[in-house]
Amino acid sequence: MSTYIYAITSADHPLRLKGIKGVGDPASELRALGTQALSAVVSDAPAGLRAKRRDLVAHQDVLERLLADGAVLPMRFGLVAPDDEQVLTALDDQRDAYLERLKELEGCLEFNLKASRDEDDLLREIIAESEEARQLNEFTRENPDARNQKIALGELLSREIQHRNSVQAQHIVDRLASLTVRQHAAEQQDSNFLNVSFLVRRENMESFSRAVREEADRRGPAYSLSLHGPLPPYSFV
Repeated sequence: MSTYIYAITSADHPLRLKGIKGVGDPASELRALGTQALSAVVSDAPAGLRAKRRDLVAHQDVLERLLADGAVLPMRFGLVAPDDEQVLTALDDQRDAYLERLKELEGCLEFNLKASRDEDDLLREIIAESEEARQLNEFTRENPDARNQKIALGELLSREIQHRNSVQAQHIVDRLASLTVRQHAAEQQDSNFLNVSFLVRRENMESFSRAVREEADRRGPAYSLSLHGPLPPYSFV
């Protein structure tokens, strides 16, 4: 029977799992696999597991219950080992690395921040501040068949957008860094120029959320800052 893995904890972490069920339909019973230093909260892996809402919620419920009592290494949904023995072997083989990471995550949770900017607002800024862009823009508007100039303008705008977004992303991270333990930049999605996860101590969560709101207010309506959390610290495992 394959083994579904929810999280890794220290051996002395409370496992208050009564009333919490695992993934699958019918729901799997939770259990702990332990070594001298570590425990893994697991269940039997159901056949044909997919990311259905019921199972995603079940996975999250297990993590939230564990996180209420201290640091855990949360596994992302769908992690399955061949059997219990393989899980125990991994706990032994990676003992020092897991313990070090648990120590780092103690008292911390994750927040994810995405930021985007109105494209028209950004283009107006570039045209206003770049003499070359302004000249090319005016020329191509007066000469709609000027293919080479259109290409040059497109390439210039692309470089400027990338540079300015990168600068603004770094400004945001720098303004928030003092309230965080670590940051992890993720792949940009859709129109976002920033997609970053922050590891934040519990005592700083309110201050961090307030700092994000203040940053959004300072930048005005052309910017959109979207904060999600607190979350299990997936990005730092």
